[in-house]
Amino acid sequence: MPSRRIPLLLMGAFLALYLIWGSTYFVIRIGVESWPPMLLAGLRFVIAGSLMFAWLRWRGAPLPTAKQWRSCAIVGVLLLSFGNGGVTVAEHLGVASAVAALAIATVPLFALLFGLIWGQRTTGLEWGGIVLGLIGIGLLNLGHNMQASPLGAAIVLLAAASWAFGSMWSRHLSLPSGAMASAAQMLIGGAVLLLGSAATGERLQQVPAMAGWIALAYLTFLGSIVAFSAYLYLLKHVRPAAATSYAYVNPVVAVLLGISFAGERIGPEEWLAMTVIVSAVVLIGLPQWRRPKVDTAIKSV
Repeated sequence: MPSRRIPLLLMGAFLALYLIWGSTYFVIRIGVESWPPMLLAGLRFVIAGSLMFAWLRWRGAPLPTAKQWRSCAIVGVLLLSFGNGGVTVAEHLGVASAVAALAIATVPLFALLFGLIWGQRTTGLEWGGIVLGLIGIGLLNLGHNMQASPLGAAIVLLAAASWAFGSMWSRHLSLPSGAMASAAQMLIGGAVLLLGSAATGERLQQVPAMAGWIALAYLTFLGSIVAFSAYLYLLKHVRPAAATSYAYVNPVVAVLLGISFAGERIGPEEWLAMTVIVSAVVLIGLPQWRRPKVDTAIKSV
């Protein structure tokens, strides 16, 4: 019977990665209708980070060193405060959840470009993916969603670049082992978001609706804890390129959810952009399937 358990566990991990992470863009849209954006993102990560940190300490995981805390601060701010926080702010400003997901799908493209800073070699196929992806970004910006909110469009693209830069930099930093790195990053990234919320004068105008509380719980427990645990499991049991395949599955899930349940409209430019961007990410991923280790593994929480 154990031989049957493993495939089912792998299947469950992939479904969690694809469906949960793909749905977080839609859930963020629901959440920002009740919560100020930085407050929502900050609470999500502080709560998730605190729970993970407490659980890991209870299991005997060592505390991060001072150097590791500094590294976690760098990664947490780039990935969570500017990355996830930027997506949340962009959706609050009117960027459709489906379009935000398409923009974040460009993370592997940015990662390859930033990898050049650290001397990472890029194959011809990967360069082709980068060029195709940049064309996709251009098409995405021609769509009505991005043009309706230029500031939101700029923020979501900067969020993708920040996520990619933080991911590449993290490979050269001293981080705690295992999930402790993620817990520390969430604690610091979430705290910075809460400070940003207070500094910009975000205020709750009224008690959040039930949908807002459900969105916060979903993002905290499923988006940040369950899906990330599934990601760690997959990194140990499948090729890294397979584990990071969410980069071209999540946008499709987000688009379908946004159209089906949020009444979002996707124009022809954006449909074409999705096809081009997803194709670009697939091109980038193809060489990695033949490698024992991937150079551009993108971490997420």
